[in-house]
Amino acid sequence: MCGICGEWNDDGASLGQLVTMADKIRHRGPDDDGFYVHEKTGLASRRLSIIDLSTGKQPIFNEDQTIAIVFNGEIYNYPELRQHLIECGHQFVTKTDTEVIVHLYEQYGVDSVKKLQGMFSFAIWDDRQQRLFIARDPLGQKHIYYRYQPGRRFMFGSEIKALLEDDFTRALNTRAMHNLLSLRCIPDDDTLFEGIQKLPAGHFLLLENGQLTISQYWDLQYTNKLSGSDEDITEQLRQLLVDTVQSHMLSDVPLGTFLSGGIDSSLITAIMCELSSTPVKTFAIGVTEDSFNELPYARQVAERYHTEHHEFVVEPNFIATLPEMMWYMEEPVDPFAFGVYSVSKLARQHVKVALGGDGGDEMFAGYDRYVGNQLVDLYCLLPRAMRSHIVEPIIRQLPDNFSYNNRVQKLRWMVAMSNSDASERYAQSAIFLRFSHEHKQELYSTSLWQQLERQNSMDYLVRLFEADNAHEAVDKMLYTDVKSRLADHLLVVNDRMTMAHSLEGRSPYVDHKLAEFAAAVPSRLKIHGRRLKHILRQVSKAYLPDDLVERPKHGFSFPLAFWFRNELRELTRTLFQESRLVAAGYFRPEAMLSLLDEHVSGEVDNNYRLWLLLNLELWYRLYIENTPVDTLQGQLVQSLTVH
Repeated sequence: MCGICGEWNDDGASLGQLVTMADKIRHRGPDDDGFYVHEKTGLASRRLSIIDLSTGKQPIFNEDQTIAIVFNGEIYNYPELRQHLIECGHQFVTKTDTEVIVHLYEQYGVDSVKKLQGMFSFAIWDDRQQRLFIARDPLGQKHIYYRYQPGRRFMFGSEIKALLEDDFTRALNTRAMHNLLSLRCIPDDDTLFEGIQKLPAGHFLLLENGQLTISQYWDLQYTNKLSGSDEDITEQLRQLLVDTVQSHMLSDVPLGTFLSGGIDSSLITAIMCELSSTPVKTFAIGVTEDSFNELPYARQVAERYHTEHHEFVVEPNFIATLPEMMWYMEEPVDPFAFGVYSVSKLARQHVKVALGGDGGDEMFAGYDRYVGNQLVDLYCLLPRAMRSHIVEPIIRQLPDNFSYNNRVQKLRWMVAMSNSDASERYAQSAIFLRFSHEHKQELYSTSLWQQLERQNSMDYLVRLFEADNAHEAVDKMLYTDVKSRLADHLLVVNDRMTMAHSLEGRSPYVDHKLAEFAAAVPSRLKIHGRRLKHILRQVSKAYLPDDLVERPKHGFSFPLAFWFRNELRELTRTLFQESRLVAAGYFRPEAMLSLLDEHVSGEVDNNYRLWLLLNLELWYRLYIENTPVDTLQGQLVQSLTVH
């Protein structure tokens, strides 16, 4: 695991430039650095040593030094690939997975990326062909960002901060912000920085003679389904999970597992424990509010498998660490990120690698909205007059209960979905608690709304939902979530918050071979009646207590709805009254304060919307105004203390 960066510059690459870029991502690789400069091209690496600790220094070259690579990630099938390449006549000088990619490229060119099984981003300079080849793993566990001036200069890095030079004009990408407010992620190749883009998951780019081309090499297909009995398919999944977890345990340094108390991470932990000859180190976090706390369920698994268990309780004052986390995230911090940040900090005190349960919901249908359509269909059986004149007026009058499992919001969602087709119903459900197009019209200044009013963020989800690689509704929802929520949100959080502590996070459910199998599983085994993740629960029965297997999904969360009415109320009001986004001409001040007042009065639960706006305010100050992290953190602490 590393951080990588580099440049192609028509005026010649600079070692000093590479050193500066690499230093900005030192946290990704505190163990070592390495540089390569050849005429117009430069590559740099910061290394977190996991495999082949003694000879894995990057960049790594082929036999005649004409091909150089810097690499971030892990290749889980590299032992088999290495043996194959030796049989093809290639000579190795290290035992690293990085060198395998070099020789694989020699053998197969750009098609080499299709043979890799793992999480990765890498950059290869091919001096013979004068080609820069950069690739990102199929599902997007690792990232590459870039700035491109056609024919003149190309810069890339594992994180955006490596590209923020002193002479770079920092500006907000309003299109990306527009989508973030609705989608909870920044889709496609966008970032919040105007002029900086990201390489999408499952894509590679080629830079030849200063000209850039981008190609997709992998995508999920849901149309070809597995045959056989339910029992046979379930057993195939169990064995594939065991094999995948075993491959993800490959390491020359201590490793452990994140244990949240849900079935995804609990199953990974259980399989690890059965494969390991020594007690597995497990790490869990919780909150003081009992209704949000999952530590008891994590302890249940830890006790069953006699793990070396560690816990940490997150307090409400975690908000003071938000600027530091945002510096690592480079975009607004989802509340979910606090959990990953905290458990990573705990884990790094004991291990260098941790496996987690990311992706289980997106692979096997774990979200309530996957079965929500069934409830909407039942609701639509009521006569329209009864719905319009009796049921819906009652639901509109119900007060929000501000709880984790907010049933009032679910009823409102059911009503809103009842008049939509399948694709719009899904898209609306995905953005229901955030900013709709109508919300944004109220929030935006006149000039910003005129710029963006024709760009409805929901259209992005509809386009994914209507792709022709899935036929059934549940598969269409899963594909849309994999391409948006997983690749551009959850995996960004996992990468940034683990690497903030120089910890390598691995996600077996996001292995692309496992993802391909999950896509081929018949829908009846993903949702059985109203039972979510049916097949994964069936596998879990052999490993976990029945009450844990059958409990409803909870997920790590904070009681933000309550905090915005209490501890965070005045801090938020102050930030909105002094809004930089208002001063810059993006938002209307009365709209921001109205959202807060509605929430405080108990009229509407706006906690997701308030959190997004609070984060955007801090992000703008941190990254556009370039306010130092310590300064911004001090201002937050002072404000929290005063209020």
